[in-house]
Amino acid sequence: MKKIIMVKYAELTTKKDNRSYFINTLVKNIESALSELCPVVTKDYYRMFVSVSDEFLKEALDRLTKIFGILEVALCYFDEDKTIDNICLLSKLVIEENSTFKVVTNRSDKEYPIKSMDVSRKVGGFLLKNVSDLKVDVHNPNILVNVEIRKEGVYVYGNSLKSGGGYPTGTLGKAILMLSGGLDSVVAGYLTMKRGVKLDFLYFESLPHTSLEARNKVVELAKVLKKYGNNGKLYVVPFTKIQETIYRDMDNTYMITIMRRMMYRIGEKVSKKIGSLAIVNGESIGQVASQTLTSIKVVNDVTNYPIIRPLASFDKVEIMDIARKIGSYDISILPYEDCCTIFVPPHPVINPNLEHARKQEENFDFSLIDEAIKDILIIDLEEKKNENTYL
Repeated sequence: MKKIIMVKYAELTTKKDNRSYFINTLVKNIESALSELCPVVTKDYYRMFVSVSDEFLKEALDRLTKIFGILEVALCYFDEDKTIDNICLLSKLVIEENSTFKVVTNRSDKEYPIKSMDVSRKVGGFLLKNVSDLKVDVHNPNILVNVEIRKEGVYVYGNSLKSGGGYPTGTLGKAILMLSGGLDSVVAGYLTMKRGVKLDFLYFESLPHTSLEARNKVVELAKVLKKYGNNGKLYVVPFTKIQETIYRDMDNTYMITIMRRMMYRIGEKVSKKIGSLAIVNGESIGQVASQTLTSIKVVNDVTNYPIIRPLASFDKVEIMDIARKIGSYDISILPYEDCCTIFVPPHPVINPNLEHARKQEENFDFSLIDEAIKDILIIDLEEKKNENTYL
């Protein structure tokens, strides 16, 4: 008998001809997430199994619950001995005294001589006789005793742990996330990754008006998403000259609108250079002045690139709940301002006029955009190093 982790696939079941691609990507993501635990991963069409040393089982289970493409994980007791007596002994390892239970048997080995219902009855009877204060509850048991009889042996396990669901990160292409230091953008990134999209990150920095602490805060937020299977890079855009020019030369009430238009121009250029298929942001309709439908339409005017807004219909409470769940909330509320919270006018326009926005930009020096892109700093979250690069 040995302990092994069973992985149950999430939406991969709908992929048919592409299933192998999705499963193989999931294997790579698991091996990356558990790399220092030295995992051995085996797979077939329906299940995946992860073996690590017993001392790493708890850590491995915790990490696997954060990986997209996995529906559930379970710590199993595996044995090649599939006799009913041995199955009964294994089932005792997953039960607790003074609890309610139900036995469910899955017999994929159709040559096994005992039918699934009969296995469940025999295991249930054994447990009632040999474990104190047990009761059967077929509707809402404390412990679900699972028995899976396969060609290679039997797997017995108790309650499963829910995992991330969705598709394995990277199976549906790459996008770039406009990552600020707030609550919203990192949650938008998490939800996008859940749909199988790998992310790189775009952060707009306005030194010395913003601080290196603000940049480090964004690095930590990107690392939160790394725990969920994303290994993208952080592109730090020097935005100071652009933002100062907008502040000095343009209609004060349109500062946020023009700033966002410049960001999307940069986002499109960077996306095309790094192979990103879309731009993701944390906008929620009506949450702030720049996120009214009118504002979104005026800002989108500068690009034909796909813009994904996972939080469009979320309210702040829902966003905060997800931020707490994924571990980004405490980082996001640290008091370091990013470029979106400096130079904010007292009364930003809520329903900007497109022609007026274009008029404001007529004398803008657009070479500042190319200059900012040229001086982008890349932070490689995988290698934990910075490097100056020219895009």
